[in-house]
Amino acid sequence: MTTLLTTQDVAHISQTLGLAEVFKRMVGYLEADYLRWAEFDKCARVASHSEDGVIELMPIADGELYSFKYVNGHPKNTKSGLPTVMAVGLLAEVATGRPELVSELTLTTAIRTAATSVMAAKALARKNSRSMALIGNGAQSEFQALAFHYLLGIEDIRLFDIEPAATAKLQRNLAGIPGLKLIPCQSTAEAVRGADIITTVTADKTNATIITPEMIEPGMHINGVGGDCPGKTEMHRGVLEASKVFVEFEPQSRIEGDLQQMPADFAVTEFWQVLKGISQGRENEQDITFFDSVGFALEDFSALRLLRDCARELGLGQDVALIPSMADPKDLFGQLSSTPAAPAQFTISRLAA
Repeated sequence: MTTLLTTQDVAHISQTLGLAEVFKRMVGYLEADYLRWAEFDKCARVASHSEDGVIELMPIADGELYSFKYVNGHPKNTKSGLPTVMAVGLLAEVATGRPELVSELTLTTAIRTAATSVMAAKALARKNSRSMALIGNGAQSEFQALAFHYLLGIEDIRLFDIEPAATAKLQRNLAGIPGLKLIPCQSTAEAVRGADIITTVTADKTNATIITPEMIEPGMHINGVGGDCPGKTEMHRGVLEASKVFVEFEPQSRIEGDLQQMPADFAVTEFWQVLKGISQGRENEQDITFFDSVGFALEDFSALRLLRDCARELGLGQDVALIPSMADPKDLFGQLSSTPAAPAQFTISRLAA
């Protein structure tokens, strides 16, 4: 049997353990997997682009487990009542190929993306950082704000979005969080002025320049989250030129990240090397560090492992027969006659209703 986790299950995990604990565990799983980077069979995600968005498949495997995430990015979806990002994922045994877990990943992607931002900032931002500018206050913004508050002690978060209603929504959702001060701003420049950390989470599929060089101050750390597919950026190239740039998986980031603006020989460091101590991150208090966060399959692998373990701990999930159970594994055809058909009366009554 395969375990199925729904959005309700993931919400139950967050409510039972507390979101702060979920973020803490997610960062732990991410760091553990990044530290064994060489054990993974890695590739850039497979993307199908259209005028309105992108649909992607993100696979990865180690010697024991294989995972993939199906995810889209369609900024216009909100006008028709759909999320910009929707995702599902699968975790399977490498030895047999048996699907172990199928799970929602829409909520979980927001959690793991925020945890990834925190993981990078732990290693790259100044240790006394207490303020952050959060540019883009849409679906993922609350997750970013809370992860930085709970895990890094960020106290002041300066907010800006081109749609004031998005900022108001974030303020409503996070009102009353102890020790967290939310400061709405009238522009990106106002929000980033004097901030220790800048996090950009914008959605439009366009080559935008949300952050420009004159906004950057010595010592800042920048998480660029929204520039995550070809033709979609958030940074002026001068921001990258002024920064020490860190990426997840370089072959993917050069195509999809803000890094796509730069020449092929522009120097970057894969983040796992910082965690392993192979490369240095921030060297001094004046360094400007930039994490070009496009989202990598390893992070979803970590997230699916965490969901599996939390579901076992809390007794969540539904066992579903996605794979036939056969006395004779070679007699697949026999499944056509051994599986009971749906009762006709039930079908008729449902249609009548």
